[in-house]
Amino acid sequence: MSVMLSVQGLKVSYGEIEVLHGIDLQVGTGEIVALVGANGAGKSTTLAAICGLVPATAGRVLYGERDVSGWPPERLSRGGIALTPEGRRVFANLTVAENLRLGGAMHLGRRAGERQEELLDLFPVLRSRFAQKAGNLSGGEQQMLAIARSLMSKPKLLLLDEPSLGLSPQMIDTVFDLIASLSNSGLTILLVEQNVALALEIATSAIVLANGAVALAGPANELGSSALVRQAYLGA
Repeated sequence: MSVMLSVQGLKVSYGEIEVLHGIDLQVGTGEIVALVGANGAGKSTTLAAICGLVPATAGRVLYGERDVSGWPPERLSRGGIALTPEGRRVFANLTVAENLRLGGAMHLGRRAGERQEELLDLFPVLRSRFAQKAGNLSGGEQQMLAIARSLMSKPKLLLLDEPSLGLSPQMIDTVFDLIASLSNSGLTILLVEQNVALALEIATSAIVLANGAVALAGPANELGSSALVRQAYLGA
């Protein structure tokens, strides 16, 4: 399996406080890799550093064979990396249609309408809410819109940050079924998720962060079945 993303020795500081202490991870093409750990372990900061939203103080980010360390977010987006942020962050005063168009604005030009139709087929609830303002959608519908907006750019690598946050159990199942479907279609996914059991259930492999460093890494099914791992690192 080829490696789509390789993070090597990644360090990030907020002011004088170092919060990531040399993160190493790999995501193979077509994999779902779950990045899990307790609150404050550094999961979201890792995603933010990968996609250029916070600067790294050391280390490298390789995307395929390219060193993309220090690239700005818009350049990474054009290269095929998309982030669905924690908390969804849809544009509440814009319609579903306008949010989707913004997602593809830098990438697709005249093909944006075609891509939009593909995603409305994938997310039928968004078709039924197409003209509504995003702020009037339910939390689950907003999460679907956030993911669909990320997919408008036709990314090769999708970074998902806490997609189940604030959702009902039924909607969480719907969103995770969608994530598994996206993976089955060939999309590579790096998933940060507070629902560890579900994350490990759909992931190929997993990386456990603790206090800004990698504590463990391995096949997701092995980490999920280890009582020691769950007690020591996952708060279970």
